[in-house]
Amino acid sequence: MTAGRGDPELLDRMVGASLGWLAQRRDFFCLPPDATTDADPNLTLKPLGELAELTHLIASSHPRADLRAAAEGLFAFAWQETREGELFAELIRGEPYATYPVEIYGAFAQAGLRHPAVEELVLTTTGLRGWRVAREDHTRTLGVLNAERRIGLPQHSDFEAEFALTGLGLLPEPWALDRRAAYGLTHDVFHLTDWGRNRRRLAPEAAGYLRLWLPSWLANWQEEQLWDLVGELLAVAACLPATPYDAAAWQRLAAAQAADGSVPETGAAPIPTDPAETFWACYHSTLVTAFAGTLARIASDEAEAGPMRVGDTAAVAGRTPIESEAAL
Repeated sequence: MTAGRGDPELLDRMVGASLGWLAQRRDFFCLPPDATTDADPNLTLKPLGELAELTHLIASSHPRADLRAAAEGLFAFAWQETREGELFAELIRGEPYATYPVEIYGAFAQAGLRHPAVEELVLTTTGLRGWRVAREDHTRTLGVLNAERRIGLPQHSDFEAEFALTGLGLLPEPWALDRRAAYGLTHDVFHLTDWGRNRRRLAPEAAGYLRLWLPSWLANWQEEQLWDLVGELLAVAACLPATPYDAAAWQRLAAAQAADGSVPETGAAPIPTDPAETFWACYHSTLVTAFAGTLARIASDEAEAGPMRVGDTAAVAGRTPIESEAAL
């Protein structure tokens, strides 16, 4: 893993292929009629929220206009699926303490897409005593705090104090990192940096820890062919100052990407006999590949241009520099 310019042609090809596959199969992201009642949100709202979160990042930051447009189309589709926010009002009325409607709505609110009823409801629900009950882990709390910030709500807890108790905040023994802990660590980075928008929020100690151990973790999960986690770790690498570009890891992930643009979560590409099974086996890792490739492409451009401070440059190719957004 070495710092410096990556391979823009490879990265753009992977991002474009991933977005193309997702666009062709976007109907699988459609919400069922019972999305607010009996449907499992992990199989309905969660995938749609992931699509919104990551395509908004790509649409607002990728250097290429055609890839920004492809991502924007998917993001607009996700907003339409929520009935332009009405869905969140229904969910919050039914589950005032549930965080997932607020977290997903936050991605749209950050893009300027808001719903008056949701805005009114969250002012009340996020001020309830029950809203301050501890989440299942500190990483999840970071996601909730990010959503509150995006919407413009008072944060119910101190972000830095919560981060200090996460896996990354505690700098755990790297040799004991299992798959679950690794996903927690990647999301600590994503929440801290607002999904790569504010990479300089990574403290030198945390950045040094990641820079030291990422090569070993990447090698391990490449060997196990856990491509979804490999993609998330490559996204983390692109969030580091003086970004390391692991050419070998990107080549391995590119080799795992099928000709149709899909990336299997694990192992080899599934035999395309059942479109639904193929979608569920590939959608998240394919979305992560597009996200990681975008962050790596931006980091590559910045490495070539030389160090830049936040706000030093004007918009490039019609986009706002990814680090120009305010810190949490």
